[in-house]
Amino acid sequence: MMRPPGEPFRTGDKVEVSIDKEGFRGSWYEARVARFMPNLALYTIDYETIVVDTQDCRPLRETVPASNVRPRPPYLGAAWGERYAIHQLVDAYHNEGWWTGAVSEVRGEQYSVFFPSTGETIAFRPSEVRAHLDWVNDRWVVPDPKRMTKTEFREGRLVEVSSDEEGFCGAWFTATIIQLIGKKKFLVEYKDLKTDDETEFLKERVDSLHIRPTPPAIPVPEKFNLLEEIDAFHNDGWWEGVISKVLGGSKYIVYFRHFNEELEFGHEDLRLHYDWIDGRWLRRTSQALLGW
Repeated sequence: MMRPPGEPFRTGDKVEVSIDKEGFRGSWYEARVARFMPNLALYTIDYETIVVDTQDCRPLRETVPASNVRPRPPYLGAAWGERYAIHQLVDAYHNEGWWTGAVSEVRGEQYSVFFPSTGETIAFRPSEVRAHLDWVNDRWVVPDPKRMTKTEFREGRLVEVSSDEEGFCGAWFTATIIQLIGKKKFLVEYKDLKTDDETEFLKERVDSLHIRPTPPAIPVPEKFNLLEEIDAFHNDGWWEGVISKVLGGSKYIVYFRHFNEELEFGHEDLRLHYDWIDGRWLRRTSQALLGW
């Protein structure tokens, strides 16, 4: 039975789960819901393809944020044609999960898929590849290739940069592009991060997967709501979090799921959280975050 839009997943529902750990970002794993904890916005799930360890073949059970859980996408086959096209975004089944990449070559009954996150190209059978869809605002969205290539990252442009290094998951740092390096790499200078000796602003090479425009200048609401997704300015960057408690005096307790930590912030250090998806800014509502 299909889950009605806006309602939480039920026990036994088939879902996919993302894992916020180094080496797993960008992948989704098939699982079933074991329990929903609405007050904490958490699901306990049993993976269908990941086991406890090599000696124990029971399905691994984990408790994960509701924002890391989505329905399983509809099967579209090659979508809009009998075969996947060169450069088409797809998900490929690899290492027990679905990883996003782009078709780089079609040879006979095999697709070569390039994974930007690792730089690898791997061959897959048709049964191991599916059309890529994004789960946005409680519905499946087909990526628009034209929109994805519209954004122009040029020298002098103000951007935000993320990092896969341990301890930086969920953070974006403001920077300026100072040099283009080929088609997919940039030399940036950070606005707030400095070198170890504090003498100048840090410069770093980044790839296109870790760079985005600065979010739109949307007015901050007079008051943030409980469980609202926000970004908090902390340690020279904007960190993704959730309002876990509304205090008096325009103060809030923010929960950072990447570190399982809570900190207090003033209203002036918070902004609405937006995701940069397929060349446009999208905002997840608290209902979408919780599955309501």
